[in-house]
Amino acid sequence: MAVVIRPTLPAFLPAAGWFALNALQLFALIVFTVAGIPVALLVALLRGPAPALRMARWYWAPLLLGGAGVDLVVEGTDRVAWDKPLVLVSNHASMMDIVVLFRAVPAPLRFMLKRELAMVPFVGWYARAMGMVFIDRGNARDARRKLGDAVDKLRDGATLVAFPEGTRSKDGHVGAFKGGAFQVAIEAGVPVVPVTITGSGAVLPPSGFRVRPGTIVVRFGDPIATEGMSVQARNALAQQARERVVSMANGGA
Repeated sequence: MAVVIRPTLPAFLPAAGWFALNALQLFALIVFTVAGIPVALLVALLRGPAPALRMARWYWAPLLLGGAGVDLVVEGTDRVAWDKPLVLVSNHASMMDIVVLFRAVPAPLRFMLKRELAMVPFVGWYARAMGMVFIDRGNARDARRKLGDAVDKLRDGATLVAFPEGTRSKDGHVGAFKGGAFQVAIEAGVPVVPVTITGSGAVLPPSGFRVRPGTIVVRFGDPIATEGMSVQARNALAQQARERVVSMANGGA
């Protein structure tokens, strides 16, 4: 069953109107984020990270999606056992992908992120406190250690999200999937869930801040079991997951 969340913004404005609206949206994004993070940090301190992470689903993500004028369509949630640890692997075309996943997934999410994001004020503080996993691809020893941290989080019941292309696609093409997230899933013995996001690059392109109303569709595929796999199979698993993501993007199951 598809779940649709509808916006209220107009689809068309003159150029000057878009410039003004985008400036207002950027200001609101900063205000909502900066205002919400201290509350989330306090909640995490008092009650643990899970309730604080759920705030992103009912506070931060809905405000940003509504402010951007996004119709969010979510499909396939019934295919996944959300009360179990999982690794979600998704294509990546926009920073809006993080927002829609927070909104679409009915479980607290932790993302595997580039280490550079840990240095961003407020966002980095929040991500560290929430137990996000930062990967430094230029430091092999640190990357191995952080992958080990991710395995531990999964064994503790976490749901992790990775964008295994490693960067945002500029033309919508789904690039090759790197193996790190799949190694983590195999070592922890948890399923990999392929996820396809379509429409996010049209709402917010990978460069600049040009926001336009539109429809974003999030599709969850059938989980891929990893029990019994060896770490050496991670590249084959990555290829299998990528094929599922591409198939769903093209309308397949």
